[in-house]
Amino acid sequence: MLSQRTIIGEALPDVAGLTVLTPTSSQFDPAHWMLSGVTSNERYVERDEKAALVSRQESLGRPAATRAALIPIRKNAAWWALTQDERRRIFEADSRHIAIGLQALPAIARRLHHCRDLPTSEPFDFLTWFEYAPQDEPIFDTLLRDLRATREWTYVDWEVELRLVREV
Repeated sequence: MLSQRTIIGEALPDVAGLTVLTPTSSQFDPAHWMLSGVTSNERYVERDEKAALVSRQESLGRPAATRAALIPIRKNAAWWALTQDERRRIFEADSRHIAIGLQALPAIARRLHHCRDLPTSEPFDFLTWFEYAPQDEPIFDTLLRDLRATREWTYVDWEVELRLVREV
């Protein structure tokens, strides 16, 4: 663990490290806290945007990408009260979320896990996982700064940032 900080909301218990488990893993230890999420369909991306993302994004697990970040995020009730098209407008037309993300590619690889799709109540709506090479940390910092300055982020009421050295 390189660092753990609360951006907004309450702190998570301090951790020394992180283990990513598959849904079928038998390694779960109830003495430790756990965050759960699933990969799902992309909700706010249009076909041409998806094509641009796929063509530029590198895969997770690249040997040079030894830095990782887990950023759990929860959005407030006002966000979830919006319709899908209203959220899409804020997400991209107002906040340029995808356009900002494209600027960080291919240096930053990412995967989004949805928590609201699970049958259990989870504390966060999204678990965002990023991997990058140490020399690309300034690109990652710029990505976070730019996203957090958007209208979309005014709907975030809980965000924690955990930065890690990924074992390869």
